[in-house]
Amino acid sequence: MPGNGEAVTRRTEDPSTQARSGERSAFVLSRGLVMLFAVACGAAVANVYFSQPLLVTMGHDLAMSPALVGSVVTLTHIGYGLGLFFLVPLGDVADRRRLIVAQLLLLVVALAVVAAAHTAVILLAGMAATGLLAVVTQTLVAFAASLAPPAARGRVVGLVTSGVVIGILLARTASGLIADLAGWRSVYLASASLTALLALVLYRVLPRHSDAPPPTLRYGQLLRSTITLFARERLLRLRALFGLLIFAAFSTLWSSVALPLSEAPYFLPHSAIGALGLIGVAGALAATVAGRLNDRGLSRRTTGIALALLAASWLPLAFTRSSLWALAVGVILLDLAVQAVHVTNQTLIYALHPDAGSRLIGGYMVFYSLGSATGAIAATSLYTVAGWGAVCALGAAFSCLGLVLWAFTRHNTPGPAAKVSSRSDA
Repeated sequence: MPGNGEAVTRRTEDPSTQARSGERSAFVLSRGLVMLFAVACGAAVANVYFSQPLLVTMGHDLAMSPALVGSVVTLTHIGYGLGLFFLVPLGDVADRRRLIVAQLLLLVVALAVVAAAHTAVILLAGMAATGLLAVVTQTLVAFAASLAPPAARGRVVGLVTSGVVIGILLARTASGLIADLAGWRSVYLASASLTALLALVLYRVLPRHSDAPPPTLRYGQLLRSTITLFARERLLRLRALFGLLIFAAFSTLWSSVALPLSEAPYFLPHSAIGALGLIGVAGALAATVAGRLNDRGLSRRTTGIALALLAASWLPLAFTRSSLWALAVGVILLDLAVQAVHVTNQTLIYALHPDAGSRLIGGYMVFYSLGSATGAIAATSLYTVAGWGAVCALGAAFSCLGLVLWAFTRHNTPGPAAKVSSRSDA
């Protein structure tokens, strides 16, 4: 379609897909259920980040060496990455309602193991399992997208994804406060209780029919098809690269910002540094408008503006050592921009093949994990040798690479083969 190769689209559907669509149309996705999806996503993904402010306490309690304590975070993220590839695609061949509830209940068990761990081996095994099962977040996103009418899919994905970003931002704050009140084990006990409650509620309120096609694919074929989708769909590859770059920039900030704030002239305590996540929530919430813009066919323009804001955010962030106000402005701009691109990415790639939504989102999120890991490792290493200015230069480089990629591809990126396309953003 002239002017907007990335408008939200739908492929030609076979009769069985049309029948499933007709069945879904009888289910009304209320705003309350969308908010429940968002809460469940935030609660699930927060489990990946709870441990970060608790590592020292965990190490002392279980007599772990510093190197072994550091592996707590590493194993959790490895588990999450494995889950994205090996578990999330199951949403395309299984009843998502049952899959979500089962994963949440298994997550309760993993969290209970962490809370009860009295040896390093048990703790590490529990953390790896927690990361593996926390990918239920992406199954929830795909399920919400499948239940939403195409004309409102961007808005729904935007609201649900806000829950993910808010969960990530507030996880460290919440775990620090709870641990100060009742110890680090109480963090995981509280999360296990909340997860069990969410499993019960979702079991009762999610639609009982399955919108997934019959399981014609074997498990190995299902995993291979994820790779095939990347080989076939240029839009998916492009949006995955955007995801890698924006989350590399996101992780560059959030993995290292505590370092300058804990030094002169601020010497802020951990609780105050953790509260910085509350400022980031404002940006994440504001970016839900990206979903509405995508529904209007403005995905390409939204991406360009958001990437420009992401690059610009590093200018105030560079003045962090002299102004907390500059830091606050930079945090809001960065989180708004990252959320806007992320929502647009997920809405566009889901529209490529709605019947493969879980594989598309799971595969895309693998690039999110790679970007996050790259940003974290590079930022913390760079701060040690070159300081905060170099970290900001790194974040700006990731952001500018995204903006350059958008500039060179915005006119020649083909949209998916479409039967129906939304309005142009020319």
